[in-house]
Amino acid sequence: MKKILSSLFLLFVCSTLSAQKEAADSAFIRDHFTKREVMIPMRDGIRLFTAIYTPKDRSRTYPMLLNRTPYSCSPYGVASFKTEFQNMTLARAGYIFVFQDVRGRYMSEGDFADVRPFNPDKKTAKDTDEASDTFDTAEWLLKNVPGNNGRIGVYGISYPGFYATMSILANHPAIAAVSPQAPVTDWFIGDDFHHNGAFMLMDAFSFYSGFGKPRPEPTTAHAQWFSDWKTPDNYAFYLNAGALPNFNQKYLHGAIPFWNELMQHPDMDAWWQARNPRPHLKNIRPAVLTVGGLFDAEDCFGAWQVYKAIEKQNPPTASNRLVMGPWSHGGWARSTGERLGNVVFGAPTSAFYQTEIEAPFFEHYLKNNGPMNLPDAWIFETGSNRWTRYDSWPPPKAQKQKFRFGPGGQLITAATGTPALSLRFGPASEEADRYTSNPAKPVPYTEDVHLQRTSEYMTDDQRFAARRPDVLVYETPSLSEAVTVTGPVVADLWVSLDDGGLAGPDRLLDADFVIKLIDVFPDTLGGQENGVPLGGYQMLVRGEIFRGRYRDSFEKPAGFKRGEIYPVRFELPDVAHRFLPGHRIMVQVQSSWFPLADRNPQQFVNIYEARDADFIPVEVKIWRDAAHPSGVELPVLTR
Repeated sequence: MKKILSSLFLLFVCSTLSAQKEAADSAFIRDHFTKREVMIPMRDGIRLFTAIYTPKDRSRTYPMLLNRTPYSCSPYGVASFKTEFQNMTLARAGYIFVFQDVRGRYMSEGDFADVRPFNPDKKTAKDTDEASDTFDTAEWLLKNVPGNNGRIGVYGISYPGFYATMSILANHPAIAAVSPQAPVTDWFIGDDFHHNGAFMLMDAFSFYSGFGKPRPEPTTAHAQWFSDWKTPDNYAFYLNAGALPNFNQKYLHGAIPFWNELMQHPDMDAWWQARNPRPHLKNIRPAVLTVGGLFDAEDCFGAWQVYKAIEKQNPPTASNRLVMGPWSHGGWARSTGERLGNVVFGAPTSAFYQTEIEAPFFEHYLKNNGPMNLPDAWIFETGSNRWTRYDSWPPPKAQKQKFRFGPGGQLITAATGTPALSLRFGPASEEADRYTSNPAKPVPYTEDVHLQRTSEYMTDDQRFAARRPDVLVYETPSLSEAVTVTGPVVADLWVSLDDGGLAGPDRLLDADFVIKLIDVFPDTLGGQENGVPLGGYQMLVRGEIFRGRYRDSFEKPAGFKRGEIYPVRFELPDVAHRFLPGHRIMVQVQSSWFPLADRNPQQFVNIYEARDADFIPVEVKIWRDAAHPSGVELPVLTR
């Protein structure tokens, strides 16, 4: 009872302090800023609604911080003020804050386009994109906002992070610093609505049921999202809904234009390729600080990949930096960053980021205030729970080490055939492990029953999955020394499929493959978090799904012939994690992750046109003999 009362008291104190801080922030903005609302003309005549917050102190000039968003720059009206800015340290340091509804959203004119493609070959005033809209906005602000110092910074989280990335391509001389944060980057390979070609059903449906509704004219009103769930259980809802075409027929009724476009582009064709800004990130002018969360369920891929694209395509003199913390999506601005779910990180990492990283970045490049001593990569290492600095990412000292799947669920090194970390097991026996992947009973992505997708699943306990017969488990013994993994994880599988003839003699098959890298806590570990015993806790460090048909090409899918062995190799987003002594390294393999990702019918059909009758169970074999050494490659850092 004392423990419960202490927890309730702590919760009360934290809530009170948070409310007091919010009230103080709101009062500061109202007391220290003047708000102005304008319609800024673009080169083609379309006008974009923009709210400008200028410090009342006119004794000095200020740089401008621009945030372009499709989510509304509300509240509207010059007498209505935002209650907080993303980083109040910057607000108190002195900046002009500018918020803009992007083309076709809320109070801005024009037509909205999702992840509007960049046009590098503009010829007339009608050739516009998000980069040109940013350029035109910057030009207007410089000429029409009193008290600006001639420098502009651009920032944004998630979709606004995409617009921040596009501001790099604006190539405007006044844009001196840009911070894409959890930036939407590649919606087919790794962000939001597809991961390696697998459709991320739950996020796509819940998001586009509201966001995707057409807006016939400027409005301050928010669209209504789908709410007719009829159950608190997302697993039950999405399973009962059935094949993908059913969602349009039952719930969306063809009224969401972008959903309809998604259904028409099942593969990574030119339509998808045009929506990837990475190939254009060359010859950059502004300093760039890309920010992301190690446990971002939406745009973890984008943060790593924007940084890497700039590194690869620009000279060493380009100012390009990366920050990755122990956060969920936007957690550095929306939480204290002290924990995620049952995993505690030991410090308020968000406050550290805001005061010691983000503020110094903009202060240096927009005001010439303070030295630039930020490293190229500032990465929070989970497990050890400490910030680490690197001159580049991935660290050059990280060496790829193959961890092979062995008999009896063992994880062994590839080079010698001996168990990982020189710990020995018994002799090999079977040459493959097998499970039946049944779309009628897909593997859930979490053991909890809830409606909306959680962020906490990114660190959830995986014991529920390890106990299923359709999940393979491989692990090392208890580690005698720490193992630090820093960089991308590579799944290296050899697989074969067999449907027992259900699909017919000439029908090709298909399957998804989910790889999960897991930190297994010691069984003797005491204590609980949220009522979950931490002894034996299987913390998800990184998980990713891959649609098997894209093993050779995302542009040209290929099916599997029954019984033939195929290599399936793919990359998981980077990790920065230290497996401590006494812990174990575990890898789980499965073929569904529901309803996070849609179900694969497991026949080689167009999944976006599949019928309920097309879904069949398939036996999956993961081969591990000398000729087919399935496993994972981990970038192990030697200090």
